[in-house]
Amino acid sequence: MEEISAFKNGADVLFLMLGAVMVFAMHGGFAFLELGTVRRKNQVNALVKIISDFGFSTVVYFLIGFPLAYGMTFLMSAESLVGANQGYDLVRYFFLMTFAAAIPAIISGGIAERARFWPQALAGAVFVGLVYPLFEGMVWGRITLLGQADSWLANLGGAPFHDYAGSIVVHAMGGWLGLVAVLKLGNRQGRWLNGRSHPLPVSNIPMLALGSWMLCVGWFGFNVMSAQSLSGVSGLVAVNSLLAMAGGIISALVISKLDPGFVHNGALAGLVAVCSGSDQFHPLGALVVGAVAGAIFVKGFVWEQEKLKIDDVLGVWPLHGLCGLWGGIACGIFGLSALGGMGGVTFVSQLIGSVIGVVIALAAGTAIYFIIDGVIGLRLTKEEEHRGSDISIHNIDAYPEETVG
Repeated sequence: MEEISAFKNGADVLFLMLGAVMVFAMHGGFAFLELGTVRRKNQVNALVKIISDFGFSTVVYFLIGFPLAYGMTFLMSAESLVGANQGYDLVRYFFLMTFAAAIPAIISGGIAERARFWPQALAGAVFVGLVYPLFEGMVWGRITLLGQADSWLANLGGAPFHDYAGSIVVHAMGGWLGLVAVLKLGNRQGRWLNGRSHPLPVSNIPMLALGSWMLCVGWFGFNVMSAQSLSGVSGLVAVNSLLAMAGGIISALVISKLDPGFVHNGALAGLVAVCSGSDQFHPLGALVVGAVAGAIFVKGFVWEQEKLKIDDVLGVWPLHGLCGLWGGIACGIFGLSALGGMGGVTFVSQLIGSVIGVVIALAAGTAIYFIIDGVIGLRLTKEEEHRGSDISIHNIDAYPEETVG
């Protein structure tokens, strides 16, 4: 029996570690998606921001965020940390930390090309250490407010709030925090001149596409490994993720009339939306959810940029904020047994839980960015922005050989 238990524990540790590595690789996708979208003078900054934020997130989530959400501290001996389950809790921290680190990675794309480095690094650390784990704990952890069977929301709405892999906990949280940051920073120089829109061209479609592909591949670790044990893994989650991604691609392809940026982001829109109900939907329901998300991103990005005049460089609000919100609510529609879903969810609980996540993101983002901007400032000077963040912040171009001599 001891050998069987050790084998099971080892299999779960390996399973979750592989999931953590797949989601870790997604952060390279965030980096290359931003690198391909921003202008050449801001590409180094895109790369440095993502990996630096990951480093800060690793530390603050270890010391503060994970204990806040789940009530477990790592301030004990290594022997105690390994314990009887072969260090499963440690690798669970690793896996969930890669989710938490997605928050500053998402925000990074919206504020690109005009944000100072250290103020945003500080904001990201606060979000990962305090804001994100507070809501995470409400849904997945020890704070019995939304996602637990005995929560007030379960009593009110007929079921606890369900967010299997983070449409709201991760994506909507990051997207709505990103919206606050974008609004606080203001638009890039030259984006609108005399009231007329002047879209700033992307620098490298192949790099943008590479980022999208890396994210898509890693997303199957994001969703499937959210089972957090080998015995809990479900093929339904994998196929639902696949069909939602396909739905996002196809709808974005048609609506945008073959625009490559929209097509590659359409895949991500479908994957963002399917996270909440990936263990609940019928595959055809997942296809519809993904297709709607692709349309939300294309139409939402144009509306955001051209009607609201919000300079959200990578469209993080429509992609993660709006598509994440749609995913959380859609779980309460297409997750119902009447529409072929697994059941155990309700529209009322999904709507309320999703809106609460948005409200927390907006309130926390407004407070934190207001304080940081007031004390140390968030935005580069006009001269620094004109030179580009690569030279202004990192003292090097992405292509230094072109400027030598």
